Amino acid sequence: MPAVTVTDLVKAYGGVRALSGISFTAARGEVLGLLGPNGSGKTTTVSVLSTLQRPTTGTARICGHDVVDDAGRVRELISLTGQYASVDPGLTTAENLAVFGRLTGLRGRRLAHRIDELVEQFDLGAVRGRRVGQLSGGMRRRVDIAGALVTRPEVVFLDEPTTGLDPRSRAAVWDTVAGLRDAGITVVLTTQYLEEADRLADRIVLLDRGAVVATGTPGQLKSSVGGAVCEITVADGENAVRATALLAGFELIDVEENPSAPSSEPGQTRLVVRAPEGVGTVGEVIARLDGVADDGHRVEVIDIGLRRPSLDEVFLQLTDTPA
Repeated sequence: MPAVTVTDLVKAYGGVRALSGISFTAARGEVLGLLGPNGSGKTTTVSVLSTLQRPTTGTARICGHDVVDDAGRVRELISLTGQYASVDPGLTTAENLAVFGRLTGLRGRRLAHRIDELVEQFDLGAVRGRRVGQLSGGMRRRVDIAGALVTRPEVVFLDEPTTGLDPRSRAAVWDTVAGLRDAGITVVLTTQYLEEADRLADRIVLLDRGAVVATGTPGQLKSSVGGAVCEITVADGENAVRATALLAGFELIDVEENPSAPSSEPGQTRLVVRAPEGVGTVGEVIARLDGVADDGHRVEVIDIGLRRPSLDEVFLQLTDTPA
């Protein structure tokens, strides 16, 4: 039996449908990524699955229990963390975990033992006695997730857990999510960060405008938009314009300023074209770029290579809304 089963789920607010009959499943011990732009229905889906909202029509089940007819039992099986940590900054790490425990009915030795387990599991020993308000964003999020696990849930919903975090803190949360999967807990993760979904999710449900537009592993989704792509890095925007003109007839997927360019070489621009013939397409691209543009200049090429499509390109091709 899947940990999560969603069938023809609709959620409407008046005449507006936030969810338009979506269906998907999440296996036990799986990290399922709900990916999509703002307004795609990610948070609404989590709200319904966690019994915070009732669906308009359709069904949703957690470990076989209906989220409407058996909402009480569902709440015993799940934990939810929202987009921002719900810990009390004035309390210590251990005190926050104790509050979470008492809210779920734990007391005395059972609670103390569970706090010890969570402190060890999430490597919180060094900050156990520190006020949470003094901790980094990533550590606060780790405490928040630890609190969500006081009751040993079957399914954890993480709604954009790394929103606003710096790269180091984000990486710490990623390690935490991987640990949940290793412990056999099903994780439903909503995110707008494509790298995050690519790295963490066993499978991805791609939502757009309240509908499921694609489902599969990150590798399957990348393959679904076509084969290899040719990536060309040129010196600057002017060279990108020249390159685009010379590559007329090729399917241009993306043009953007190269985010990985060294700070000493600003302005580098990356172009991505479909490469249906693989290496043969790269050869044709090189031959074209060796020509002279209409303004009489040659294109200053920094790098050129062949690779698989990225999840970013899947996102851009399959959704109407930009990332």
